[in-house]
Amino acid sequence: MGEAFKQTVVPEDGAAPVVATGLRGFFGKFTVLKGAQRELWLTFLIKLLIISAYSVTNKTLILWLSSDLGFNDQAAGALIGWVWAPAMTVFTLLAGSITDAVGLRRTFFLGAGICLVARAVMVFTTIKWLALAGGLFPLVIGEALGTPVLIAATRRYSTTRQRSISFSIIYMVMNVGYLIAARIFDYVRQTLGEHGHLSVFGSDVSTYRTLFLVSFGFELLLFPTIYFLRRGAEATDEGVKFDAEPVRYATDVFWERVWLTVRDAARDTVSLFKRLLSQSGFYRLLAFLLLIGFLKLIFLQMDYVFPKFGIRELGDGAPIGQLSAINYLLIIALVPVVGALTQQFSAYRMVVVGGAICAASVFIMALPTGWFQGLASGGIGQWLGHSYLGVKGGIHPYYVMIALYIAIFSVGEAFYSPRVYEYAAAIAPRGQEASYGALSYIPFLIGKLLVGTGGWLLAAFCPEHGPRHSGTMWLIFALAASVAPIGLFGLRRYIRVPEAGRQDVD
Repeated sequence: MGEAFKQTVVPEDGAAPVVATGLRGFFGKFTVLKGAQRELWLTFLIKLLIISAYSVTNKTLILWLSSDLGFNDQAAGALIGWVWAPAMTVFTLLAGSITDAVGLRRTFFLGAGICLVARAVMVFTTIKWLALAGGLFPLVIGEALGTPVLIAATRRYSTTRQRSISFSIIYMVMNVGYLIAARIFDYVRQTLGEHGHLSVFGSDVSTYRTLFLVSFGFELLLFPTIYFLRRGAEATDEGVKFDAEPVRYATDVFWERVWLTVRDAARDTVSLFKRLLSQSGFYRLLAFLLLIGFLKLIFLQMDYVFPKFGIRELGDGAPIGQLSAINYLLIIALVPVVGALTQQFSAYRMVVVGGAICAASVFIMALPTGWFQGLASGGIGQWLGHSYLGVKGGIHPYYVMIALYIAIFSVGEAFYSPRVYEYAAAIAPRGQEASYGALSYIPFLIGKLLVGTGGWLLAAFCPEHGPRHSGTMWLIFALAASVAPIGLFGLRRYIRVPEAGRQDVD
């Protein structure tokens, strides 16, 4: 643990470097941001606004599709899991090319502008084709433009010494954004009612479209924030410098630049996969990542299945966001600690351990609710329900079960999630670290495709009306999640690749 809080300080008089340990070394990691350029702080703020807007929308989509647009559980789940979410992954991969073509600042404005228009359409219309064609689908493009731009901006606006902590803060800000979104999600639903409305410019806007309106507000705040980014600014170890942002095809018209750069990116991607297909390690990594996709299914269902389950089992206005917040709070606290304590273990081993913990946690939701009635009626249940969640009256056993499941899952996530990216980088052939690292996003794509079946599970086992057997739905999720640790452990001799710098191979 002490190694994680170690920092080397070089005295100004040229004396030997001093290694600061303990709390001094820990806080010393943050003091390197003293004197950081304003663009770096603005990047943190942009990240907060983008994530808050995205998370509020993401939690609301599945409910909006059913309540406002009339989609049944199956159609809503398939549209989000098989079309919208995978499309965002694909567009995110292409968004880096757009950034190369037009520069950071313009890409920020372009993405925010598309999102603003799309969210406005989703707020003020209930015409199905218009809400989808003018709102939901353009939102994919706008949201996708933000991810690679923020990564590039964090690197461009931080010095060498500031870079590591800057990316750590970006991760922390992301979770703060999730926390803000979770509280807003609950507040609006509890204030207006699950099927209430808000009068806006003479129009009645439903509860779920009001949540989109909140996202619209976050998006609107992005424009003055982006405006204060100075053109061509770049932080260097010698100080800030101003140069024209490097763009490809700078002499061509705007949209032609975009097309030519995207075309080149597509060609590069095809060439990359041709090269990877000739390497045996690629197939092993691909099998590894496909298995991880079953864990990402559980992570993604918290936005696309859990909200409907929570409302149907716990009632309108159930504090779904506050329950989800347990994960965000624990991840912020656990990831650096677990990372520091498990440095000596291989990434593959930690993924297996973490995956097993995650899968085991989901089985809690498949158990009979009666088993947890005592906990719900006792001190733990009363504190959880009344003090933390603000629930009135009796505490349903599901509140205790959900809290236990999310808490244990968070421990497992802290073990495995960061190590997936480390494993991909550790086994990459020299000079191909970025290519292998990019493949680490495959589990999210697999998870999104799998979560598309969530609508059928809801309709079958947790319908809006009629008898429910939610435990069966959760058992299916638990068994699906178990595919990952069982497959990774059972097939380890076939798919595992030695990691650079690691000795343990079993």
